[in-house]
Amino acid sequence: MKSITAAIALLLATTTPAAAQDTILYRGGPIITMDGDTPQSVEAVVTRGDRIAFVGTEQEARKVAGSDAAIHDLHGATLLPGFIDAHSHFSAMMQMASGLDLDDPSLPPVTDIASLQAAIRGFIDARAIPAGGWVVVWQYDDQKLAEKRHITRAELDAIAADRNIVVLHSSLHSLVANSATLAAAHLTDASTPPPGGTFLRDAEGRLNGVLLETAAFIIHGAMPKPTLDQRLATLDAAQQRYFAHGYTHAQDGATLLGDIAFFTGAAARERLKIDLALLPLYTGLDKLLADPALEFGVYRGHAKLQGIKFILDGSVQARTGYFTRDYALGSPTGENPWHGHPNIAPGAFRAAAAKVNDRGWQIFAHANGDAAIDMAIKTYDALGITAADDRRPIIIHSQFQRPDQLAAYKRIGVGPAYFTNHTWYWADTHRRNFPAEVVDFISPMKSAKAAGLTPSNHSDFPVTPIDPMFMLWTAMARVSPTGVVSGAGERVDAYAALQALTTGPAWQAFEEDRKGRIKPGLLADFVILDKNPLTTPVDGIKDIRVRETIKEGRSVWKAAD
Repeated sequence: MKSITAAIALLLATTTPAAAQDTILYRGGPIITMDGDTPQSVEAVVTRGDRIAFVGTEQEARKVAGSDAAIHDLHGATLLPGFIDAHSHFSAMMQMASGLDLDDPSLPPVTDIASLQAAIRGFIDARAIPAGGWVVVWQYDDQKLAEKRHITRAELDAIAADRNIVVLHSSLHSLVANSATLAAAHLTDASTPPPGGTFLRDAEGRLNGVLLETAAFIIHGAMPKPTLDQRLATLDAAQQRYFAHGYTHAQDGATLLGDIAFFTGAAARERLKIDLALLPLYTGLDKLLADPALEFGVYRGHAKLQGIKFILDGSVQARTGYFTRDYALGSPTGENPWHGHPNIAPGAFRAAAAKVNDRGWQIFAHANGDAAIDMAIKTYDALGITAADDRRPIIIHSQFQRPDQLAAYKRIGVGPAYFTNHTWYWADTHRRNFPAEVVDFISPMKSAKAAGLTPSNHSDFPVTPIDPMFMLWTAMARVSPTGVVSGAGERVDAYAALQALTTGPAWQAFEEDRKGRIKPGLLADFVILDKNPLTTPVDGIKDIRVRETIKEGRSVWKAAD
């Protein structure tokens, strides 16, 4: 009797509801399957429920689909596999809803300290934020201000000394806090920064409010935590923004321990439609290791624990990335010579990474500078990881990778998660610090593919906008706002750039047999674009728009007519 009951339970659990058995035939436009090393197009695709049932000619597709199938006419639009986010911060998307987003097009432009102060003051007034309340400002970049410097604690105090004001740098590697916020975090002028962190000070030696790298974690820890209802209220809006850009799989690139419980909990599972990969930070590793119930690589609803995130260095544009050569402009505090330093001691990283590797969990290491990349390579070698092990350690950004490091990636089986948007947003800044040949090898997508690697490309949102078409363009054009091309030889064609948004990140997430291609048996995750990237001139790539996003056979976002 027990075995019969178990069999019935299994049948009920695995049988797809009738509503999900709908058959849909897609036809009427280019269908790029991304299945293979060269572009392959088909006439039609048939889906049943959440899976792809057939890929091929329209004549055969109609036979497979049957007379009752729904017809989805593309009307000349292009169908692709849903985009896979190789690295961004989903939680930040949720948090931004309650803060001041300086990239909001409805705001007056922020061009200097005074206009930044005015924007914060206007936000406080519009939201009627009371004394003691918190104001969190997003997408701040000191290099976009006319003064080319950070706003200071004193200048924030001048706005509203009785509110807690936190201005988050767009890199997410630094912030500026006013006096009330510093006090809430129990920081005084006599405080010393934690290892891997920096406090900037004024001429009198007082904290000027700028906290870099691990020092910024102190402020994050003091900020009020949203309630469950507040989180749920922002969850759907966040995933809809991803869907609006054609993503069917997102990543939360620095997941806090409390966020794990939220994303895998019952309330979020009812609302989460996008697949979400969680990367818990190494700072909570001991607690994670002590929890025998945690399973990595397994979906609970639409969320899964993907791997552990280590932060080896900082941001190159903030001059906190770790290099083997010196920054021409010196350190953020005026030290010269300066080549940065690691955020975690090499020995500590090796010991923690060994625990992760022994547990069979995937290792993700943020590394921008070539010295930080060396740290990752030496640690993986010390752990004995090879490509044959198929552990797929990911080095996030791999920004200033040296040519000689490509062979090490191949030997170890590293997946480089590149960030070609840097060639637009910060290449001109990087050229003030490093020789042209160094900057020209930023995110070397073409060399990586020639070396037999499987790269991905990402936005690192909110560091840059979550716009895959812009990422596609930067991988193909590699040009800065001043017209300087960073590494013409590292430009890739549209198909290779699309691979870095589909098959590349699917492989890096161990999901190449589940998504990233249009192939029978894989998930029916699609994006429909108004133009075909393979036939669109490079200059027009970033203007391609998403018409519709389909997740597991169901339309989850559609552009307004």
